[in-house]
Amino acid sequence: MSGRQRAKTVVRLEEARPSATPKAETPPPMEADPLYGVVLLKTALELKRRKDGSVEDILRDVLTRMRIPEDEFRAFLEQQGGLGQLLGLRGR
Repeated sequence: MSGRQRAKTVVRLEEARPSATPKAETPPPMEADPLYGVVLLKTALELKRRKDGSVEDILRDVLTRMRIPEDEFRAFLEQQGGLGQLLGLRGR
């Protein structure tokens, strides 16, 4: 090391200004259970491993095994854009 120090950069942030156009009221985001990501991962792995059964059947099996309420998970999926988008499914 040469013993030289870097110059420090000072950044000034502006405060957020309220927008002039009112936005459509969106429901507050629901707090996602940390296990929802595990459900998606297990579902994707099962889809890769099993060639029989539909995506919906496999998802129901995973939710049942993990004891996660299906209606709460479906609400989370809708908020995130749907199951197909999250798993990257095209036409299965």
